[in-house]
Amino acid sequence: MDKKATPESNIPDPVVTGKRYDPIPPPNGGLASYGGSWTENEVIHLLKRTMFGAKPADINYFKNQTFQDAVDELLTPSAPLPDPPVKEYSTPGNATTPDTQVLEGDSWVLDPSTDGTVNNLRINSFKKWWMGVMINQDRSVREKMTLFWHDHFATETNVIGNAQFVYKHHLLLRTYALGNFKGLTRAVTIDPAMLVYLNGEKNTVKAPDENYGRELQELFCCGKGPDSKYTEDDVRAAARVLTGWKNSTATLSSSFDPLRHDSTDKQFSAFYNNTLIQGKSGPTAGDEELDALLDMIFATQEVAKFICRKLYRWFVYYDIDDTVEANIISPLADILRSHNYEILFVLRTLLKSEHFFDVLARGCQIKSPVDLIVGACREFGVAFQPATDYKTNYGMYAYLVNWSANMQQNIGDPPDVSGWKAYYQAPQFYEMWINSDTLPKRNQFTDTMVQSGYTYNGKKFWIDAAAFAATLPNPGDPNQLINDILKIIFRIDISPASKAQLKTDILLGGQTTDYYWTDAWNQYVSTPGNIANTTTVRNRLRDLLKYFMDLAEYQLA
Repeated sequence: MDKKATPESNIPDPVVTGKRYDPIPPPNGGLASYGGSWTENEVIHLLKRTMFGAKPADINYFKNQTFQDAVDELLTPSAPLPDPPVKEYSTPGNATTPDTQVLEGDSWVLDPSTDGTVNNLRINSFKKWWMGVMINQDRSVREKMTLFWHDHFATETNVIGNAQFVYKHHLLLRTYALGNFKGLTRAVTIDPAMLVYLNGEKNTVKAPDENYGRELQELFCCGKGPDSKYTEDDVRAAARVLTGWKNSTATLSSSFDPLRHDSTDKQFSAFYNNTLIQGKSGPTAGDEELDALLDMIFATQEVAKFICRKLYRWFVYYDIDDTVEANIISPLADILRSHNYEILFVLRTLLKSEHFFDVLARGCQIKSPVDLIVGACREFGVAFQPATDYKTNYGMYAYLVNWSANMQQNIGDPPDVSGWKAYYQAPQFYEMWINSDTLPKRNQFTDTMVQSGYTYNGKKFWIDAAAFAATLPNPGDPNQLINDILKIIFRIDISPASKAQLKTDILLGGQTTDYYWTDAWNQYVSTPGNIANTTTVRNRLRDLLKYFMDLAEYQLA
């Protein structure tokens, strides 16, 4: 499936057919402020890129603002950080040290535990909680950026093993979501989860470990581009700079041990202007050399360009040609450097640009599994239980976590330190989300959600097609109903002829006059006790949504 399908196309899956399709050109325009129309169409485009899905209530909220104010609000989270995950599980008897001191409904994040069974339960609890946080996100880009940083500074819960470290790392990403990239990089470098994941806690003067020193340059800061010319000697020197850090499971924090640190000088290559980081000793040596290392790395031109490319692919499009590199990436990199690596300035410029709102920027992304699942729950107003019924909600969130993992995006556990291939693997990028295994699963998920939903603890959550239709301006008019649904869930419209045929076949039940639907809807609203009519209306709306979500266009954002 190509990343930008034509209306009503059934583009063959390149994984199945072995064929490749040339990408469409990147969007037009530069970073000048967007000056076009500000209609529901532009609002939906902005929301689908900065949040998970475009809820009707959010569309109505932002369309009454100017586009400048809308972007500013999305980039200025006002809601407090979400409460931490809670104990919603029962510790089994095979736990060596069960966490009986943590009551159900209380948070476990500050309770140290080295018990493997308990940590597995807590890691699963964390994933369920995170799914719920995304579904219940505030009107800001914070959750999309938290997932971005999770992909960028990728770690795996099944390697870290310590649930407290996992949560603390995640909290760090959310706290810095719109903050300083250099500051976040420093904090991640000595974060307990990362010290476990990339062997930083094993990196000592007697046995230097190059794992983090390599990824710091290759994946986190400089990238693998043709102008990123750090050397193997630079990797080894960085590893020596970073010796001496260790973790404490009792305090859930990292610390520096000068006795484990290499206090000799570290020489770097011409890529880093032949910088010599002087070896330090004593309790502050680790911090001093780390700061010197990051100052050296962030002084290169590549860091800003590398992270701007990743942000561009996350929010706009994957194809970065020479024109986009010159007109978008390089100016954004200049902005980032001139503002001391504050990410907010880059996002504000990009999301307000004529390039971002260009017609070619709309519908040119393939939804990630998280975007598909969370977006569906939000756009269709899937109802969960009150917060007090946390056990049921966590069970429902677990169902969604498992679906996302089955579609090849397991939150908390990307494939490796590089993150998900859809954001870096050329030339396919997002196209990798769609293959002969995942596309049927995507259709199965949406089919299940609109037909039967999922029941947990005797309570059901599902896409209630009739309740969704009732939120739209004029659901009694079959033509407007179809247009209003497609406006929200599709970025590429289908033809008028197809709409007319769907109206006749599904909403009108084969009749030719719109009145048949209008009368059925009005009766449904006025006399819900009419079982036959109510069943007819609900089934037709169910079938309509199912049909729409099975089309290729639904996979685009």
